[in-house]
Amino acid sequence: MAQIPKINLEDFLSNDPERKAEFVKKLGNAFSEIGFVALKGHFLSPKIIENLYLQIEAFFKLPLEVKKKYEIPNLGGQRGYTSFGKEHAKGRKTGDLKEFWHFGQYLEKDDLNLVYPDNIIVSEIREFNEIGKKAYQLLEKTALHVLRGIASYLELEENYFDGYVKNGNSILRPIHYPPILEKPKEAERAAAHGDINLITLLMGAQGRGLQVKNKSGQWIDAIAEEDELMINIGDMLSRHTNNRLKSTIHRVINPAKEHWGKSRYSIPFFMHPLASMPLNCIDKCIDEKNPKVFEDITAGEFLNERLIDLGLI
Repeated sequence: MAQIPKINLEDFLSNDPERKAEFVKKLGNAFSEIGFVALKGHFLSPKIIENLYLQIEAFFKLPLEVKKKYEIPNLGGQRGYTSFGKEHAKGRKTGDLKEFWHFGQYLEKDDLNLVYPDNIIVSEIREFNEIGKKAYQLLEKTALHVLRGIASYLELEENYFDGYVKNGNSILRPIHYPPILEKPKEAERAAAHGDINLITLLMGAQGRGLQVKNKSGQWIDAIAEEDELMINIGDMLSRHTNNRLKSTIHRVINPAKEHWGKSRYSIPFFMHPLASMPLNCIDKCIDEKNPKVFEDITAGEFLNERLIDLGLI
């Protein structure tokens, strides 16, 4: 594939069986071939997106000493602020050229049997917290329907993933790639990596920067239109499907020198299941041509391994 396939969630949500079936086919083929798809018809309105970017930009423009008070020790970066250069790709020691924030799951009172770190409240920008929660929940809703499409493609019950992802350990990560002040020696805005989770929904891929490695080993640009989310398979789902669905290596390259002075913002939503979800390879994805290639492991165990790889714990 030389470009990212495009689909519309409205087809899946329609009452037309043919439109729904065509969506499932396109979704599954895209995730099987390249692991990425551009999605229209999601639940985020243009107004929410615009406001989210305004609040995120306002936060990252705060003085460093203010941002640092929201960097909580011993949390592994699960909530709040992570400072510039702290995270690196698996297998690398050089930190990425970014700083970021984490919003996590919002539990209701009757869900208190789950234990997650509390979301960190930014006192300087009240609307930052409000719009973060709203965007989190709308992206989670979108991701749930995408997973239902994936389940249908795999010939599982449509609601197969529902119980695993309800109140899952998902993360909304606003990222700021600051202006580049001098030629980086080895660092990139985000070095080549695969995501940890089930699926990732990315806002902010409108300009050139995100690149995806296709089956031929070529890096291709993944540029979304303003009303599109870029969605990709993570390592957990690739593992669960015995590599039938591809967790594709991707990166965010540094801009041309004439654009070094500009910030870049992107906002991925990492859809995680409950820690107890078994990532054992699905029986339907194992046969003589495709023998089981992964050992059994839970989502929580796998996440912990990868956070260590990334230098966050």
